[in-house]
Amino acid sequence: MISGLPGNHDLGFGAIIKIPIRNRFETFFGEGNRVDVIGNHTFVSVDSVSLSASSSSHDTKEITAPVEEFLAKVQLLKRKAVAHELSLQAGEERVLRLPHKVEELDRVNFTSLPTLDPGEGTAELPTILLTHVPLYRERGTPCGPNREFWPPTKPPKGQTTPVFPDERNALSLSAGWQYQNVLSEEDSVKLISSIGNVQRVFTGDDHDYCEIIHKENQNYANEITVKSMSWAMGVRKPGFQMLSMWNPIDTSGQPLHSSPSGHGAISKASPTIETHLCLLPNQISILIRYLTLLIFTLLALIIRAILTPILNLSHFADSVIETDVSLLPTTKQDSKRREEDEGNRSSNSSTSSTSSNNAQNLAPRSSAARTRSVSPAKGYGLPSSQVRFATPPLAASFPSYGNGNGNGNGSWAVVDADDYYKDKANGYSNVNGRAKKLTPLMVIWREASRSRWRVAWVSVLVYLYLVYYG
Repeated sequence: MISGLPGNHDLGFGAIIKIPIRNRFETFFGEGNRVDVIGNHTFVSVDSVSLSASSSSHDTKEITAPVEEFLAKVQLLKRKAVAHELSLQAGEERVLRLPHKVEELDRVNFTSLPTLDPGEGTAELPTILLTHVPLYRERGTPCGPNREFWPPTKPPKGQTTPVFPDERNALSLSAGWQYQNVLSEEDSVKLISSIGNVQRVFTGDDHDYCEIIHKENQNYANEITVKSMSWAMGVRKPGFQMLSMWNPIDTSGQPLHSSPSGHGAISKASPTIETHLCLLPNQISILIRYLTLLIFTLLALIIRAILTPILNLSHFADSVIETDVSLLPTTKQDSKRREEDEGNRSSNSSTSSTSSNNAQNLAPRSSAARTRSVSPAKGYGLPSSQVRFATPPLAASFPSYGNGNGNGNGSWAVVDADDYYKDKANGYSNVNGRAKKLTPLMVIWREASRSRWRVAWVSVLVYLYLVYYG
């Protein structure tokens, strides 16, 4: 069973309520005024935001009519609901049966028609009132230690009882545009007296927990303002109220257990009802921890990126930068230029050989690199025109690379692979055929941008693991 209770964010409050809005709410969520029997307890739901319109100076009869009519017959509805529940427990369902006979209209006795009302004096189950707006209480009435946002004021030294009045811990008796923190005293007394036998009251509106025991004019009812289930409603720890009911009865509805005498004893420790505040995780604290960890991770990556060029640390980013020299022609101009170059090399082999030797001198190799590998041109005695490149390239046309003259005459420089990668790792990058040394800022930027993605995919995998198994 799911029952919806209208609040001021659904309908407005008092005289400001619009009838079409209330009709739409009741269409989707059911009647705002109803009686249900659950667990041998009678639950009475009341549209208190509409009831509050009765104190307005304007004509609000259309707004208050449904709730006024409900309160006028709520005792009858309670008796009928209890009788219906007892009949179901006994294995038979009470239905209204009318005699099938024809009578003269002036002789019909309408006062003795069949009814489902068992009449006054029959069994009555403990009543629980549900209302969105809390009932009236004296200013400064403390809400107890479970109130999160405003905990109780610490009593003076030597005082063992709570501070009273405690404005800090209590509900504020204030009102504003489309809201009112508590019902008026007149409406509160009217509710309790009209319903009758109210032992527990559950309210909302305030979003935080509050528990009080009312005075005699409100039947010493124990009222609990239920916490909001949303962490976006001003509380760090949302929650809900678990209600446990135990009320064994006989076929006539009389309890099969002994109960303490006196209204106050029943309200403070009812033998049929127990409640427990169930707190949900502190969602805001979890999000703050995530944000703190994210900021710490980014700072750590940025600090390491700054220290990389200073302390000559190993690179997170790829130390090899792709060159813009293609092994195969990508445009018609590239193809034509390569054909002309091949023709020039074929027609004058001596010139090509000289150019190759000059180019080899433009790219001197270190002694360590010379012992590690041998370039194809040197190892096999091939002229530069017959050298074919693989990936990664063993040669590239860098007119200004190393000690070359940079005249752009199309000379080929045979570069050893170890030297190629070594120079790339030392911060040289090929831009438009020219070697360019990366500045420290460029190194820091590359390190910070590349390393964060290495961390991001690991974090995403861990998060997905926690979501699936958490």
